[in-house]
Amino acid sequence: MKKLINDPANVVSDALRGIAAAHPELRVDHENRIIFRGDAPVQGKVGLISGGGSGHEPLHGGFVGLGMLDAACAGEIFTSPVPDQMAAATKGVDGGAGVLHIVKNYTGDVMNFEMAGELAEAETGVQVATVVTNDDVAVEDSLYTAGRRGVGITVLLEKIAGAAAEERRPLAEVAEVARKVNANGRSMGLALTSCTVPAAGKPTFELSEAEMEVGIGIHGEPGRRRVPMAPANEIAEMLVSPILSDYDFTGGGGVIVFMNGMGATPLIELYVMYNEVANILGKAGIPIARSLVGPYITSLDMAGCSVTLLKADDEILRLWDAPVRTPGLRWGI
Repeated sequence: MKKLINDPANVVSDALRGIAAAHPELRVDHENRIIFRGDAPVQGKVGLISGGGSGHEPLHGGFVGLGMLDAACAGEIFTSPVPDQMAAATKGVDGGAGVLHIVKNYTGDVMNFEMAGELAEAETGVQVATVVTNDDVAVEDSLYTAGRRGVGITVLLEKIAGAAAEERRPLAEVAEVARKVNANGRSMGLALTSCTVPAAGKPTFELSEAEMEVGIGIHGEPGRRRVPMAPANEIAEMLVSPILSDYDFTGGGGVIVFMNGMGATPLIELYVMYNEVANILGKAGIPIARSLVGPYITSLDMAGCSVTLLKADDEILRLWDAPVRTPGLRWGI
């Protein structure tokens, strides 16, 4: 194992110190491992929090700031944060308008966020709403979930719901926007290599040079099938066809296409893949309204990619275009 780390047991704590040093506009609670936007709580604004296991950077801490999250909780590598962390984050972003929990559909995350909401409501009376993302079409159940996994749509949802919250919409409306994004989005991913968890010191699974795993999860969970390596155009078909079979993306205002890298895939390959996805959508008569290309929800050092499609309308596009200022996303400022 070759990694730019000190002690594998301290990777998350060391990374949080690095985030604090690099982004003084944020505030890091090192005891509870929470990244807050510097001006939290923002009075009169719905607070948005999310979180999960570390190793998926910039998700979620890289999306804290104006136009996205008010706080993010960092668990250990691929391990859910604990309820006390989430409760502290909930109380720390409560500006009097309620708090929205954005939760990826993994059993530990869902259970712990639910407990945290109950704790915060009991202690302070803050109103908490929860939206669970479950956009992965690859498998219905996995090692970590009951039902579909929450993956790439989480990034788009945090941006769009964050913009709605900046407009000072009430909690119920912000939650409804978030649910619409989740309902209209689908994702599929694949791995060319495994990732290596620092504490384990070896790859989570083995893939030969001639193989790839189609339908993987962001923690290295197995996918639909293991197949021989193929050219980018064939790989794009493997990812996009199940998405288009699962949901009707025609009509409306086109789609937002999110081509995500899993951590070790260079941008040149992501753009090759994006071109192939755009060709497939063009032949299907599905216009592309917006795009996002890059490693935004990763799996440590895994090579591979995922595709997320979000069916857009005027409201979704307007909220997508709204100003955002975070370490991971920044435009319109």
